[in-house]
Amino acid sequence: MSERKLAAETALIHGGLERSQFGETAEALYLTSGFVYESAEQAEARFKGEDDGFIYSRYGNPTVGLFEQRMAELEGTETCFATASGMAAVYSALTCQLKAGDHVVASQVLFGSCLQVITSILPRFGVEFTLVDGADLAAWEAAIRPNTALFFCESPANPTLALVDIAGVARLAKQADACFVVDNAFASPAVQNAKNLGADVVVYSATKHIDGQGRCLGGAVLCSNDFFKEKLQPFVRHAGPAMSPFNAWVLAKSLETLDLRVDRMSSTTAKIATALEAMPFTEKVSYPGLSSHPQFSLAQSQMKSGGSLLTLRVKGGKAEAFKFLNNLQIIKISNNLGDSKTLATHPATTTHRTLTGEDREICGITDNLLRLSIGLEAPDDLIADIERAGTSKT
Repeated sequence: MSERKLAAETALIHGGLERSQFGETAEALYLTSGFVYESAEQAEARFKGEDDGFIYSRYGNPTVGLFEQRMAELEGTETCFATASGMAAVYSALTCQLKAGDHVVASQVLFGSCLQVITSILPRFGVEFTLVDGADLAAWEAAIRPNTALFFCESPANPTLALVDIAGVARLAKQADACFVVDNAFASPAVQNAKNLGADVVVYSATKHIDGQGRCLGGAVLCSNDFFKEKLQPFVRHAGPAMSPFNAWVLAKSLETLDLRVDRMSSTTAKIATALEAMPFTEKVSYPGLSSHPQFSLAQSQMKSGGSLLTLRVKGGKAEAFKFLNNLQIIKISNNLGDSKTLATHPATTTHRTLTGEDREICGITDNLLRLSIGLEAPDDLIADIERAGTSKT
């Protein structure tokens, strides 16, 4: 068994599991902030890095370590650091390696908070940026400067589901000697392996598909041992974005069913996207698994499926979009995603509200755009709910 590499489905159940002296079946939960030492000499050795034991749960914790090991095995990276939220993962992965005078190239369609970090927060510390059309490799290449230190993208992007050729951008980043960070949360590790496509660092909001049931926050930064030791560890030890042991326990247990849940959700999403294209209130549907998606061939090459999210542009504007949302019965209005419950949101007034009207237009975030995160309900029930909401006269 130890000589054979385990399949991802098996590693997500057994990876990182070290039972206590009680031989429990489920993973143990170590709700502790600190640890005791057998002697003063052992404490000294721990702090000097000569003893591998735990020091403080801000640095590391057995339960958090379990989650981190499973995530690293799933993504295929050397290591993982778990954070308190997805944005803590993004901010840590970027800030730990950037300094005044550096330049960042990023795709222009990003989650609102990611855009704020790149366009508002990092510039306060002397970091420059250029936003590009993520689908245009020539734009990525043209944006490179002598001081370009980092490339950043989401693929699929939040909320439009625009794709980035991850392997193509990875080649450009390597030529520029820049670190390529990919936010893979929208796809989830069950749908896309960004590391295998060339990403140097992969970040997740574990709050989304990894938890998958709307219970707790979490994030993860996956990287090489060298990046962790030289860049990430010195930052997170002092900045303190650590995940709580309880959240790590919840997320580690959730990983056991990740593939099953996302596979079912993706299958249902494909059915709903197909049905939506034929509905009279639909102006446009965007789903990477549909042949009508402008980057369908790219999706086929780098994603295992179309994923569990789609966007719908209803005919009309904001009033019609709100009417549709308010007429839904099974599907709930929420800005979360990747949940077992199907959720819908209006990005222009929620997740991307802080963007100017011009910037939203550039990104394709129109007033009639809705984002749907498809859950585990019966496909026919969801299709009926959507059709009823879209055709209701009230």
